[in-house]
Amino acid sequence: MAGGVDRVITSPRQRPLGPVVPGWRSPARPARVAHDGGWTRLEPLTLDRHGDELFAALCGASNDDLWTYIPLGPFAARAEFDDVMTIVDADDGFDMFAVIVDGHAVGVVAFLRCDPAAGSIEIGFVVFARSLQRTAAATEVVYLLAREVFDLGYRRFEWKCDALNEPSRRAASRFGFTYEGTFRQATVVKGRNRDTAWFSMLDSEWVDLRSEYERWLGPENFDASGSQRTRLGNERR
Repeated sequence: MAGGVDRVITSPRQRPLGPVVPGWRSPARPARVAHDGGWTRLEPLTLDRHGDELFAALCGASNDDLWTYIPLGPFAARAEFDDVMTIVDADDGFDMFAVIVDGHAVGVVAFLRCDPAAGSIEIGFVVFARSLQRTAAATEVVYLLAREVFDLGYRRFEWKCDALNEPSRRAASRFGFTYEGTFRQATVVKGRNRDTAWFSMLDSEWVDLRSEYERWLGPENFDASGSQRTRLGNERR
């Protein structure tokens, strides 16, 4: 089992070791390319293409709460938003995507903390417009990124959030991530303490999770009004 421990001890001085990972080779970093689904499209974020729509969908006083648990933002002015997004996108630790639904940019998401040597990568900087939240398109965003991660050969896909961010915690569980624990006083965000809740999805779990995502996202699972006929199976785990 991935993450298990081989406790066979052949001598009094031998200590337990984790199992050998057969044929392990570090995977490539995800390429900055678009990812297409049936409900949404992820495009590498560029302000020239996506900036106007993202600012309208995610910024302004009525959207300040979307940034409550994000280390940056909220943004009242377009110039400030552009400056921060430019700096973030230039960071080698961030691969930013614009979430496109019906031809319009309505959210952002990123790959973070890419560590090919460990086979680990994180989804983060998730900011979705209200129109995108709790939709099939929102679920498909996670599916598309998880599919890319595990197709490349990563062993671990991480989700982290402020421990007080209950909607994010519920979403992680629904999407099939397993809660691993909370790092107390992990950091300071906007002048306040943040305890960070850690979740993960493993390559050994992805086969079943992928099948359930694809079943749930299929058009036959939605009625004419777009309402789901059955829930995502991860919710029943």
